[in-house]
Amino acid sequence: MIAIFGRLRLRAPQDRCRAGLNAQQATGRRVYETRCADCHYALQHSQSAGPSLNGLFKKPFMKNGMPANDERVSDIILLGRAKMPAFQQKLTQQQFDDLMAYLHTL
Repeated sequence: MIAIFGRLRLRAPQDRCRAGLNAQQATGRRVYETRCADCHYALQHSQSAGPSLNGLFKKPFMKNGMPANDERVSDIILLGRAKMPAFQQKLTQQQFDDLMAYLHTL
């Protein structure tokens, strides 16, 4: 959503998130939008089926108490956990790598 007031342009948080992404991160954002966004918010802390991923790698621990590092996040994405399905058979290695690059930008 973009609103224009004279010369001032206000952008939705999702639009701000696109700014400054490299090619891999931008591709990872598209993977996120198709595979993750239905359950996880990237920039908001609103209620959704899963926890917000805003600042995922900027905190020492995830909401579930596990370390917020590549190894733990990868395990959850690939193998699933609780209500989250496994994506090991649903993502190519390149899609997974791109998604991880994008998650590091949140």
